[in-house]
Amino acid sequence: MHGPAPAPRPGPPGPLPGALFDAIRQLRRGTVLVVGDAMLDRHVYGRVERVSPEAPVPVLTVEREVALPGGAGNVVRNLTALGAAVAFVSVVGDDQTGSDLTGLIGGQPGVEPWLLVQGGRATTTKTRFVAAGQQMLRADHEVVAAIHPRLADRLVRIAGDAVAATAVMVLSDYRKGVLAADTPARLIAAARTAGRKVVVDPKGGDHGRYAGADLILPDLAELAEATGLPVGSETEIAAAAAALRAMHGFGAVMVIRGEFGVTLVTGDGDGDIVHHLPSDVAEVVDPAGAGDAVVAVAAAGLAAGLPLVAIARLGALAAGIVLGKTGIAVVREDEFLEALTPGRLATRKMATRAEAAERVERWRRAGARVGFLVGSGAANAPELVARARSWCDRLVVALGDADGAAAELAELPGVDLIARFGGETPLELIRLLRPDVLVQDPGPAPFAVPGGEVVQEWGGTIRRATPEPETEPTAA
Repeated sequence: MHGPAPAPRPGPPGPLPGALFDAIRQLRRGTVLVVGDAMLDRHVYGRVERVSPEAPVPVLTVEREVALPGGAGNVVRNLTALGAAVAFVSVVGDDQTGSDLTGLIGGQPGVEPWLLVQGGRATTTKTRFVAAGQQMLRADHEVVAAIHPRLADRLVRIAGDAVAATAVMVLSDYRKGVLAADTPARLIAAARTAGRKVVVDPKGGDHGRYAGADLILPDLAELAEATGLPVGSETEIAAAAAALRAMHGFGAVMVIRGEFGVTLVTGDGDGDIVHHLPSDVAEVVDPAGAGDAVVAVAAAGLAAGLPLVAIARLGALAAGIVLGKTGIAVVREDEFLEALTPGRLATRKMATRAEAAERVERWRRAGARVGFLVGSGAANAPELVARARSWCDRLVVALGDADGAAAELAELPGVDLIARFGGETPLELIRLLRPDVLVQDPGPAPFAVPGGEVVQEWGGTIRRATPEPETEPTAA
């Protein structure tokens, strides 16, 4: 019998900001074919000032309405925002919504649309009602049955012709019927025949439908459903992604983790390699559309010939940018460049004690394991920060009032939040944040950072941030 597969090993550090600046500019060189479920995203914005006398529901006074391509159409929007050239193959219904959607997609620069029409089919529409920046209700009109078999044959033929003129094929599956049955397998075979790479945004748990794709991008729920494995920590996510890669012969798996960034698992002759890339998001405003932005960056990056680690880092940044916007947003080159501007991260990662408490509580509600490291000298020892970050899902670095290392620390990808503790010790900040992991400075004392005993009171763990291999951690 074979033993369990070895755990994925950490890969080398990701690209430095200078290399990323160049990578961002290369995204516009890509040519991409997108095949998938097109839909129309409508946003109805207004204000709520009273409750209906007819029922205990708020009355929305409508002020404006916005309609945008959604689903696979939003992947197209993101690709055009990056400057890539796009061919788009999909199906709409013979209704007014289908006509509106066709006009919106065809009006984008650099897009060659092939929107086939199926008679009697309703075009998928999602209508979101928003007041004061909060979504009140979403109403969906959709048909999820598979498209007609003869229409599926035509779609595969058109995509087979179009893929030869592009570098990468994207399958954007929203389970609305376009990529039903064996259509994904036929499209992947066509891309293979043309010598083109395939990127998949999957839905549901049957990822075998996309076997042999070069890159698949599940979110955490999809990864758990597809593998039956836990995904509660970075170690578990990496193991599940490696299992998924082996199951269906995927070239690489990039797990979309929302505000926590992405996890990339690739392989070489010696096994699986894992990279955890943070999103650097300061505040989540609206989660809608972040996954489409990551998929678009992945496709444009592969089309431009970028390394997968650079693509994953840009994908994580794209997720963070979109999460900080309202509505179904896209990411543009200037926003990438701004996110990588020196000193920008210090502004985004620095927080007051109250802000730090709110952010840590939000991480904890999302199931994240929070670490705490006193940052004196850490900016000059990035390997210690990286080691500390490997023991948790989110890392808080505490600085004294006179410590001027905030800007340097903020540039380290392992640092998620920086807070000043005031006074002589971080004890009160530790009590406020209640970290799951207290990372000790190197030193002989068992409690080199005050607060070790306190952390153990609520079941926390103490780790020693020494660069050398260490024994098992001290735990409560």
